[in-house]
Amino acid sequence: MSLDVSPALLEKAERGEVDEREFVDCVRVSLPYAWDLISSLVAQAKVDGTDFADNQVPPPSEQARGQLLRALASDAIRGALQRHFGVRLAFQNCHRVAVFLPSEANEARYDRFTSVREQLLNQSEELRDC
Repeated sequence: MSLDVSPALLEKAERGEVDEREFVDCVRVSLPYAWDLISSLVAQAKVDGTDFADNQVPPPSEQARGQLLRALASDAIRGALQRHFGVRLAFQNCHRVAVFLPSEANEARYDRFTSVREQLLNQSEELRDC
């Protein structure tokens, strides 16, 4: 199971009354490594004033790696995180998460980061089976 959904939130979903803030909180509690990593990247981008930050350190465990994969592979989770933090998220390999704060300059940076060329250049033997 990718999220630890409380009975109350599940009941709301069954009735069709899901508040995105409650969903985001469920993601925060269920996927703490992914949440903390994305939160720290958003903070870093703001502090650095670059409107961009990325993580190049592999997760400390397979459980942490799984959290990143679940958070970024799910359109619903990824979209909710992007709206919550006000960023665009990008993902390469199995750990390189990048955040892009809204700006004209970041559109070109995002396009480069998510290009086929950059994906190929970001390959390594260590990441072959990640």
